[in-house]
Amino acid sequence: MDLENFQKESRSDFPANKKLLDRLKRLKPKELDQEFENLHEEVFEEIDCLECANCCKTTSPIFLQTDIDRLARVFRQKSAAFIDEYLERDEDGDFVLKYSPCPFLGTDNKCLVYEDRPKACREYPHTNRKNMRGILNLSLKNTLICPAVHKIFRQLDKEYRK
Repeated sequence: MDLENFQKESRSDFPANKKLLDRLKRLKPKELDQEFENLHEEVFEEIDCLECANCCKTTSPIFLQTDIDRLARVFRQKSAAFIDEYLERDEDGDFVLKYSPCPFLGTDNKCLVYEDRPKACREYPHTNRKNMRGILNLSLKNTLICPAVHKIFRQLDKEYRK
């Protein structure tokens, strides 16, 4: 995966993707969910996250208390010790990683805690869920992080271009 080229393309496409949001918001919620789900399936048949791992290299998931407790058990730590070692609060008061890339990302782009990873990691990039309308702004931001989301937006733009 050529992440440098992806970053250039995704930044270049961002203004058009932002305009696309207005068109997508006019769709019926079920229709929007179905469009994303179909494209999610199609795009992830072509894209292998292990070739990229840009999400793990550049951003942090939100860690819920259940995620913290689960990972603390994996590392045989108390939750407070896990928080002290790996996490900080962001501007919204959520727990996020202190630094990137993710300390649990292996050199082969595999997650070292895959079976116990946070809920946000399990669900990323959130393009195959219900109520896509509620996370369209997040999905727009994810076009700059995830090549799959970028590709989904490109497909949607072709389909819903004025």
